[in-house]
Amino acid sequence: MTAIVEISGQTGRLVLSGQFDFSAHRDFRQASDEVLAADAVREVLVDFQQVDYLDSSALGMLLLLKEKAASAGKTLALVNCRDTVRQVLEIACFGKIFTIR
Repeated sequence: MTAIVEISGQTGRLVLSGQFDFSAHRDFRQASDEVLAADAVREVLVDFQQVDYLDSSALGMLLLLKEKAASAGKTLALVNCRDTVRQVLEIACFGKIFTIR
């Protein structure tokens, strides 16, 4: 998986691609830390348009990101989820925890 940070105004976007699993934890953490460190960013979007798979470790990484974002006073949303990704998020009841657009 790759994670690219895009910042535009008050919005920081983590653009993910590939398989989001445990092997991606280092890249995801670095990208997450980068977007959270940007003072201008108030909203963080995790873009799943190019993600075709995620596992339980990815769900854990998203929960940690949500906690860090809240501590930094930033909102978080999961966007552009493909059907397979959306199904995993729904099974895990992430719609109750995250804004999914």
